[in-house]
Amino acid sequence: MTATGHAVIGTVIAAKIGNPTLAIPIALASHVVADYFPHWDTATNRKTKTKARFWLDSILDVLVGIVISLFLLKFIFIGTSVAYAFVVIIAAMFLDILTAPYLFLDWKFPPFSWTYKFSKLFDSKLDKPWGVIGQAAVLTLLIILAKLI
Repeated sequence: MTATGHAVIGTVIAAKIGNPTLAIPIALASHVVADYFPHWDTATNRKTKTKARFWLDSILDVLVGIVISLFLLKFIFIGTSVAYAFVVIIAAMFLDILTAPYLFLDWKFPPFSWTYKFSKLFDSKLDKPWGVIGQAAVLTLLIILAKLI
C-alpha cells in the first residue's frame, strides 16, 4: 500500500481509538493487513524506474499522505489530536520506514534487510490503474465507515 494509504489508515485508527496502548499495536498490525490487499505503490515496477524517479514518487506519496491526513483531521475527524494521530500514523507506516534505508540507500544489512524480507512475505502488488483504484475505494470505504460508526 502507498504511504498515503498507511497514513489514512493510521489517521482513522487514531480518530477511533483514543487509547495509544491499543491504537499503536493495531496500527502496526494494520500495515501487514493493508499490504495483503492487492495494491500499487511507488515500489511497483521499481526496477524499471530511475533512482531519481523512485525517490520523487516516494517523497510525493509521503507528502500527499500528510496533506490527506491533515484534511481528515481538520474536516472529518474533528477533535482528534494531530500529535496523537502523527504517532499512530508513524506506527502504521513503521515497516515501510524501516524498509526505506534498504531500498533507497542500499543498506542491505540487518535490521533493514530483515524488515524488507519480512515485508515481501505479504506485499501483494497490482499495477496501475487497478492497484490505485482498488486502494482508493478501500480507503474511502474505511473513512465512511469510521465516520458512521
